[in-house]
Amino acid sequence: MELQKLSRGALIAIVVTGVFLTVVTLGAVTTFQNAPSSGSVVTAVGVELYSDAGYTQNLTSVAWGNIAPGSTNTRTIYIKNTGNVPETLTMATSAWNPSNATSVLTFGWNLGSSTVLNASASTPAILTLTVAANPGSLTNFSFNITITGTQ
Repeated sequence: MELQKLSRGALIAIVVTGVFLTVVTLGAVTTFQNAPSSGSVVTAVGVELYSDAGYTQNLTSVAWGNIAPGSTNTRTIYIKNTGNVPETLTMATSAWNPSNATSVLTFGWNLGSSTVLNASASTPAILTLTVAANPGSLTNFSFNITITGTQ
């Protein structure tokens, strides 16, 4: 079978089409970039939460910002025990929206499940949200974070 030469115009058309498809594919792969503006709702039980190291700005939500597939975003929050007894800190999540977001999002923090915060003490905590390399069609999400101090 004899191969035919492509004309210069046909070759240019193929290259332009290839570049276009690459750009479109790149756009499809990186569409997961924006967390919803509300981010995560944060609730404290038995302790107080702040967004600043000076413990002056109450924390009620976390905005995750742009998160690319396969990457991790972190946010530092500040926890204060305003009581007069030590509190053991725990963290839990709930109300994931959509509910299948947990299949492509991993949430955690740097404090273990038995971190004790003494009376009138405070500590920073690092919240971590990791997105799978292929998040599928997920583009927006939200979930609740509850940080509890128990005696």
